[in-house]
Amino acid sequence: MRQLLYTITAIFFLASMAYADNGIISVKSSHAVKATADRLENTLKQKGMTVFIRIDHAAGAHKVGKQLRPTELVVFGNPKVGTPLMLCSQSTAIDLPQKALIWEDQEVTVWFSYNDPNYLVERHGITGCTEVLKKIEKALSNFAKAATMP
Repeated sequence: MRQLLYTITAIFFLASMAYADNGIISVKSSHAVKATADRLENTLKQKGMTVFIRIDHAAGAHKVGKQLRPTELVVFGNPKVGTPLMLCSQSTAIDLPQKALIWEDQEVTVWFSYNDPNYLVERHGITGCTEVLKKIEKALSNFAKAATMP
């Protein structure tokens, strides 16, 4: 009985920390935008991933006289994972490399958002590739946890 109570509590806790909407999974971060992006970049590099670019959208907005809450995009990938997915459906190349959006909302809550691999299945009509998709789903979830948890 105690184990069941712990399990239910954990499910409610995790549900409040992450949500999915329109094919985007968002995880609440315990850190500021820059710190979350830094943690993500470090984790990616440790895992042998390539970080192609990190875009500070707020800095870009500032250059044109606009103000945007902290918003950073990290573009990353690994051809060992992306290539098999593109072989299943070449149109997935438009969604690769992977992207993580780290952003601050109006309540000053920081979020780590990324594309749900299951959304890519629907969007690109992917059949098969179950193992690759599971691997991607697990990796993205782990990257989000590493970047956002205390």
